[in-house]
Amino acid sequence: MTSKTSEPQKLSFLTDIKEIRRRARQHIQDGAVTDSYKGDRTVVLRVLNEALATEIVCVLRYKRHHYMAKGIHSQAVAEEFLEHAAEEQGHADQIAERITQLDGEPNFNPEGMLTRSHSEYVEGETLVEMIREDLVAERIAVESYSEIIRYLGDNDPTSKRMMEEILAKEEEHADDMKTLLETVGKAEEVMAEVKPKSSEGGHRRAS
Repeated sequence: MTSKTSEPQKLSFLTDIKEIRRRARQHIQDGAVTDSYKGDRTVVLRVLNEALATEIVCVLRYKRHHYMAKGIHSQAVAEEFLEHAAEEQGHADQIAERITQLDGEPNFNPEGMLTRSHSEYVEGETLVEMIREDLVAERIAVESYSEIIRYLGDNDPTSKRMMEEILAKEEEHADDMKTLLETVGKAEEVMAEVKPKSSEGGHRRAS
């Protein structure tokens, strides 16, 4: 009985494999996009290009903050900025590669980059402002990437898995910026309180 019931299943499976092979050869020019792809490729490519722009803008913002960081706490913070810039660049490369796998074109055109990006490019004047702006940008990325993941669902599991990995890193970045903001913010508050007292003492000694 067992052999009789398993035989039709085996034949059906082999037939499916032959059909898969036939389709793969027939549409070989489509690369990774096969008939089993369930996503709306036009929408997915647009969304991924928006994510690409978001990552590029984050790279540029972190790079500027790395070079413009000044103050007593700037060295450690600048190193953190540079590390994040490198990781955001890695995300951009991942997304661009996935776009080409879907037979699309990654949009690196500077014109309209800020329009496509979910996060903004805000420079910030002080170290605390820079950290705050990076935290805001990371929070925007976390929220928008979560939406992208929900949209992709089971229609594009490869893109979804990629965005989940990137989302996890963005959450880590946001936590890093939150910690830096608290640490540097408190340190600068203490410094601000110490300076008036030391200057007052100096005036008293002079008189």
